[in-house]
Parts: sequence; structure tokens; C-alpha cells
Amino acid sequence: GSLDIIIGTHQLVNKTVKFKDLGLLIVDEEQKFGVGVKDKLKTIKENVDVLTLTATPIPRTLQFSLMAARDLSVINTPPPNRYPIESQVIRFNEDVIRDAISYEIQRGGQVFFVHNRIENIKEVAGMIQRLVPDAKIGIGHGQLDGKKLEQLMLGFMSGDFDVLVSTTIIESGLDVPNANTIFINNANNFGLSDLHQMRGRVGRSNKKA
Repeated sequence: GSLDIIIGTHQLVNKTVKFKDLGLLIVDEEQKFGVGVKDKLKTIKENVDVLTLTATPIPRTLQFSLMAARDLSVINTPPPNRYPIESQVIRFNEDVIRDAISYEIQRGGQVFFVHNRIENIKEVAGMIQRLVPDAKIGIGHGQLDGKKLEQLMLGFMSGDFDVLVSTTIIESGLDVPNANTIFINNANNFGLSDLHQMRGRVGRSNKKA
């Protein structure tokens, strides 16, 4: 009982973790939790208020809300000075990539380029370097050493790179207000939830994304 608030991963619902007087449980990114974890949550949430947060609810969760098995609150209004994100579906086009990245850099912004194949991610970064020679480019993926990946992400957040070429590791938990453009290569290989999460990496400032 010495802590009022604890923030952690799903390990908090382990049987080894005992709460003295738990009153509120908040589950963020609820769609990422499997049935097993949710069953564990049921064992600790008796007489506990529970908030589950998601921008992309799975059908099961949505059905619970529509059947009034759960109360539903919808946040329809964005934070102040935010603009809707403009999304376009296009064929792979080097001219479009060059123009969009050049425009973003000229207005002082940064760019995400999602390419979910580690095997040739360096080739994609090389292509971008060829198209925009002055751009500073970083490459990030899950096979990098943990410390190197952390340094890369912190470097991008502090403006050391103009373009971050990465796999879907940027999908959640990354807040870079200066990043206003995102390319998702081979977007047809992703589900709507993944696309929505990745699109949410931009549009976090008062600039049009």
C-alpha cells in the first residue's frame, strides 16, 4: 500500500502480484491483450472500476458495448489545434516519395517510412537517400540491440534524423510531434488496426499531417 499508482505491462496481473486495496484498473491498447490475459483481469477486478482504452476495438469488445454489457464513452473531439490526418492510397512512386519527404524537411518536419521486411530495409533506406541526398536517415527494427534501438529512437525524437525507416516497432508508444508524414510500404499486408495505429504516429502537433 506504499504506492498510490503503478504503471506496468500485463505482468501486473500475475498471481504473484498482490494489491492491498485496488480501486481502479486502466487497460490501455486493450485490443493487444489476448483472452488469457483478459481472463486473469477478471480474477482481480471484483469490486474494482475498470476502464479499457482502444482506438481500434476488436469485434468482441465492440459487441459487448453495443449490447450494453459495458458502458461506452467515445472521444470525438481532437485536442486543441489539431488537424485531421490526410490519408492517400497510392502505388509505389519514387517521385511522390521524393516530393513528400523534401516538402516535410523544408517545413522543418520529420518522416516515418514503414517497411516491414528487415531483409531489405537497408536497400529501402538507400533508395530514400538517393532520392533525397540531403536527408539524414535512421534505420530501426526489432533485431537491433536494445540500447542501439533506444538511442536511435531518442535521436529521432530529438531531431537527429529527418527520416526514420523502420518496421512496425513504431506502431505504438512513440510520440514525435515533429513527425508529420508517414509512408506505409505494402500497406495491403497490414490489418486496419495496424494501419490506424501507425497513422496515429503523425498528426500530434498543430501542423497538417
